[in-house]
Amino acid sequence: MAKKWIQAAIKHPGALTAAAKRAGQSTMAFARKHAKSPGTLGKRARLALTLRKLPRPSKAARARGGRRAAATRARRKR
Repeated sequence: MAKKWIQAAIKHPGALTAAAKRAGQSTMAFARKHAKSPGTLGKRARLALTLRKLPRPSKAARARGGRRAAATRARRKR
């Protein structure tokens, strides 16, 4: 399995949210409605529904900002 498959799968961040906003719906309502649509819109909707199922990082991990932020903090301490 690829290490960063989510980053590789999301080609245009915010595109689904923008489409949902134009339609006047919430992102998840829009994704559920278009999950069976063909083409790019259907792919984006299905990916959004899949990503929703993944566990979120803990509050502590989000506060630290992940690995990249930890590396930055380590460099600053030197």
